[in-house]
Formats: sequence, C-alpha cells, structure tokens
Amino acid sequence: TMASTASILLFMLLAWLAHGQRQRRPPTPESPFEKIKLQKNFDFQQFSGKWFLVGVASRCDYLREYNHQLEATAMAVSASDGTSLAISTFRKLDGVCWEIKQQYRSTKAQGRFLLRGRGSNVDVLVGETDYSSYAIMYYQKHRKISIKLYGRSVRVSDAIMGKFEQRVTELNMSEDFTYYFPTYGFCESADQFHLLDGEA
Repeated sequence: TMASTASILLFMLLAWLAHGQRQRRPPTPESPFEKIKLQKNFDFQQFSGKWFLVGVASRCDYLREYNHQLEATAMAVSASDGTSLAISTFRKLDGVCWEIKQQYRSTKAQGRFLLRGRGSNVDVLVGETDYSSYAIMYYQKHRKISIKLYGRSVRVSDAIMGKFEQRVTELNMSEDFTYYFPTYGFCESADQFHLLDGEA
C-alpha cells in the first residue's frame, strides 16, 4: 500500500540522515594531557609545604598580553586527609595581598587531581617532583594545557630549568609562551577581607 511504501521511504531517509551524521562526527582525538607521564608513587605528605611559582608555559591570551604585570606568587600545600590537596595561593592584586583557597581532589590516578571551578573543572597533575627543590605541574581547562614550574626556593638550578623547558617543548610550546615570575615581593599572608574561594 501507499502508506506502507511511505513508511519504508521515511525509515530509509531517517537511516540515511543518521548515517550521514555519524560520518560527520569523527571520534574526539585523545588529548595530549592523557599522555603526560605522572610522578610515580606520589607522596601527599612530602608534597606539602610552601612552593614558589617560578615559571608558566601557556597559550593563554591574558598571560601574553599582561605578562609584564606578573606578581610574585607562592603556594601553601596541605594534605591532612591524605586524599586531596588543600591549596592556598598568595599573590598581590593592585598592591594588596590576596589568598585564594582551592581543593585539588584525588582521582583514580596517583598524582592526578580535579579542581572544581566556576563554570568548568580543571584537570591537574604532578608530572615530576623531587619534593625538596622543584615540582612540574600540568593544568588542563577546555582541552588547553598550561605547565607550571614551582620551587621550594624562589630560584631553581639550571638543570631543573632544563627539565621544565624540555616538558614545554614536548607540548609543542616555545619560549614565546613561557613566562617567569618575580623573585621578590611575596605575600606571607592575607587578611580575612582578601580571601577568595577558588571553587564554585
């Protein structure tokens, strides 16, 4: 009958459209973030304490435009519960010291964390650290990756700087996207009126 013929034609048309949609949607390629090697046997307690931000490699437009305004930045890490990292970042904004509190929540992979942010989450992983002098950390948001070099002191050795630059090169970034932070003017604390919660 005409009704059954129309039904068959409609079914074939829908199947063809669905097939076309499948053809136009290739699988999402694996992010380079998934291929980054993690620090083996990450130790929460050894990682705790104070770290100074030495350098950042990122394609962030804001960093590129305002890198001349970078402020000395320090990070205090606490791992009291052994399953997450409590982070307090201290930096100046318009000459005033601020404290930004964040919680890096553990994932199934050791040394990999999730930071819940306003609007979108950030994947964080510790790529390499000796706990006593340096840590190289990766941050991914909207599939864009940044690399940060932290030191237990405001300056790190040439060998450690070389490790950081090698990691930057592995992600196809150049020195044009690498920014180094001041080694003076750090905030030791912030008052209760200059405290930000870095989570939603």
